[in-house]
Amino acid sequence: MSKEQKYTKGFVTSKDGTTIGYRQMGSGPGIILLHGGISSSQYFMKLGTALSDKFTVCIPDRRGRGLSGPFGENYGLQREIEDIDALLKKTGAHYVFGASTGGLIALESSITLPDIHKIITYETVVYVNKDEMDRFNDIVHRFDEKLAEGELTTAMVISLDVYNKIDPDEKSSWIFHLPSLIWKPIFALILEEDERHVKGDDVTLKELMPTLKLDVQLVNETEGKLDNFKNVSAEVLLLGGSKSSLFLKHSVETLNKLLPHVTCKEIQGLDHDSAQNYGKPEVLAQEIKAFLR
Repeated sequence: MSKEQKYTKGFVTSKDGTTIGYRQMGSGPGIILLHGGISSSQYFMKLGTALSDKFTVCIPDRRGRGLSGPFGENYGLQREIEDIDALLKKTGAHYVFGASTGGLIALESSITLPDIHKIITYETVVYVNKDEMDRFNDIVHRFDEKLAEGELTTAMVISLDVYNKIDPDEKSSWIFHLPSLIWKPIFALILEEDERHVKGDDVTLKELMPTLKLDVQLVNETEGKLDNFKNVSAEVLLLGGSKSSLFLKHSVETLNKLLPHVTCKEIQGLDHDSAQNYGKPEVLAQEIKAFLR
């Protein structure tokens, strides 16, 4: 078993009775790592390992995934906040890292949960611009339609529109403009390899893809409510990558103006997936350690 795969498992019960499972490693002050959409705890194992020499790291499977129970009725930000509350009480953690919608959940939770003292987010998404969000929601709707029809590779091709069809000023890489006849066999191979290698507590990409629409639902909940972030009392480090899309940068810029105790930093060479195992999690671990020192 490789180093990044060593962990113990724990479970808490959220307010609505849903079980939230998590992976834990390391020792020291507690930090909770919250993944975003089409993701689960397995994708943060390298980040968790890089932090485990200084912290007790808790990596939950957010509800609807892996070790945790289903999304349940009335799913939304409030359910995610209740899940974080249960995890904070169980682990005694005061620090939270969140990528993408995981960062949104961390910020929203801190408004009502004073146990959160410091937050690090990586490219948190909030509802900033209606035109951008309309295009984003349209992409996710088409993605979800193809999933429902069993056309997984077509759905994955549609998901590439996030990189080049949300902001008209976007100058995305040529690779995202390749025709579907090139991308579809690549995605088919990715799904096949993923299915073959997923073991134990891990979750297949095929199982995670339907979670995207629910994560986007969380972003849509912030429409017209951005001023709520002025009530975040925790110290916040907003991180972003230089290679990420304008859509994501607009969210980070907006939060930087709203949060009362905030430091913002763009890291050269990183993109939206850099916190994941296949990205550059060690770079983010260094930033997290420096902020929590």
